[in-house]
Amino acid sequence: MVPMSRLSKALAVGATAIALIYLAICALLYLSQRSYIYYPSHRSADTATITLDRGDARVLVSTNSIDRDRDYDHDRAVLYFGGNAEDVSRAIGVLDRAFPDAAIYAMHYRSYGGSTGTPSERALVADAMALFEHVVEQHPRIAVVGRSLGSGIAVQVAASKPVDRLVLVTPYNSLLELAAEHFRLFPTRFLLRDKYESWRYVGRLHVPTTIVMAGHDRIIPNESSRRLAGAFPPGVVTVVEIPEADHNSLSNSPAYVAALAGRDEAGNDR
Repeated sequence: MVPMSRLSKALAVGATAIALIYLAICALLYLSQRSYIYYPSHRSADTATITLDRGDARVLVSTNSIDRDRDYDHDRAVLYFGGNAEDVSRAIGVLDRAFPDAAIYAMHYRSYGGSTGTPSERALVADAMALFEHVVEQHPRIAVVGRSLGSGIAVQVAASKPVDRLVLVTPYNSLLELAAEHFRLFPTRFLLRDKYESWRYVGRLHVPTTIVMAGHDRIIPNESSRRLAGAFPPGVVTVVEIPEADHNSLSNSPAYVAALAGRDEAGNDR
């Protein structure tokens, strides 16, 4: 039989080891957290780009506005902020069909698509604000579209700038909430730096807003999108669910372009 003093010592050593392992995992999560949020992609589509010089980074923006043969309404523009692994140059075609008379500007986040710098919530939101200020000089009527990760950026732009319309595709209520669900054993509130708490901003939004959800979304739960929709002032949000789509196939649905444009599939305004 093991003496109580030796057993107590063994339990103390074991508890200390477990605590140290737990703290080590917390430290690893804290240091590597942005690798779970941002997955830089290459720029693959043959689109023109403009460059925002941000001092500590050069941010590339894919656009259709440089096409000299293109005839469009010079008053209107669309700013697009994509998902965490998205090559936004590939979104230009879909956006062009949804907004045929507008100039499209799709921002490649820092370290994405040839942009330099390191992504963070503060940096990407600041870059998005700078893009708005650059574009509004030429196009006074601006719609903002944010998909998945980019919905948290789009919301903050719309809450601070005079936008005409907001479209949120598979948005979350808060990235912190999603992280807490995935890492239940860890104090994510204290560990997570980029929280993207969209619910904090939407209460002061009064521009027409469309939320587009995928019926089979396994990345952003529909419950999270609906919680965000419920945080808007009454009458501001139209929620469109595309039942057959999942998080990544959503843009392949014919209903997606109509939802972006604010129409139903018959072409009527929602």
